[in-house]
Amino acid sequence: MLPANTPRSFYRDAGRIAAFRGAAGDGTAPAGGGYHPEDWVASTTARFQAAPAGLTVLPDGRPLTDAIAADPVGWLGADHVERHGADPAILVKLLDAGERLPLHVHPDGRFAASHLASPYGKAEAWVIVDAAPDAVVHLGFSRDVGSDELAGWVARQDVGEMLASTNRIPVRRGDAVFCPAGLPHAIGAGILLVEVQEPTDFSVLLEWTGFDLDGAAVGHLGLGFDEALRCVDRAAWSEARIRGLAAARPGSTTRPGVERLLPTAADGFFTAERLRPAPDAVLDPAFSVVVVTAGGGELSTGHEILPVRAGMTLLVPFGAGTCALRGRVEAVRLLR
Repeated sequence: MLPANTPRSFYRDAGRIAAFRGAAGDGTAPAGGGYHPEDWVASTTARFQAAPAGLTVLPDGRPLTDAIAADPVGWLGADHVERHGADPAILVKLLDAGERLPLHVHPDGRFAASHLASPYGKAEAWVIVDAAPDAVVHLGFSRDVGSDELAGWVARQDVGEMLASTNRIPVRRGDAVFCPAGLPHAIGAGILLVEVQEPTDFSVLLEWTGFDLDGAAVGHLGLGFDEALRCVDRAAWSEARIRGLAAARPGSTTRPGVERLLPTAADGFFTAERLRPAPDAVLDPAFSVVVVTAGGGELSTGHEILPVRAGMTLLVPFGAGTCALRGRVEAVRLLR
């Protein structure tokens, strides 16, 4: 069971993480309000150019990176280590949008490899835990945007034109949305979500006016905007194509109590499952994060039985073996 890990950010929270985690009554809730809108869960990824901010420290005082390095097979499993080395290859966050996030883009793996010396870009997905009645996300451009037009918007900070050219997608509790790398996006105010992503902190800002940072200086990953904007998908995304990002695969209930949440396009990056025990949800061995979103019950492993309740974030190592979640409980499980 992990405590909160809330590095300072440049946009505001609304206290939703504190309220959500405080409901667990386990002493792990952060202070609410201000500029701590993200809880980095089981993180081996540091904030961009701000290490060690973002890295998880286990309850016993060990950095998670050190624990995994000392026993990668026990934490991750032999097959995972063979494919990815001693790297969980995902990052999970709780995110509380106290205000609309700025429009921004994450590079894909090819761009990250050639420009940022990283094997990972930043595809991501969102599972909505709570949302205001009018909550929306902005996802992709609704028409083709020329490179000069985009560069002009960014240079002038023409936020109205940029946002007017995006797709506005209403979201509600329980929705899951995949956001491919390269796609311009912004999470609207009034949303609490669980985010799973590739393990980087790479963002190219298209917008920064009114936020607590100097976007002109730091919004291009040190590449300059002429180069950084090359990672942006400027093509039009139709309504049908956008709907495909939010559609789980047909027959998404893979076994009793376990529902796959994301479209097949996410398969190469991560998996998100909703757990609703019926009567048990059986979890195969894997390094995974479980966020308990409602109710209460217990998670049993080959070694222990752990009482769980809404607001808890749990790190399950591969070595825990096959686990079972039972009770009147709902949770989200994230894994590679």
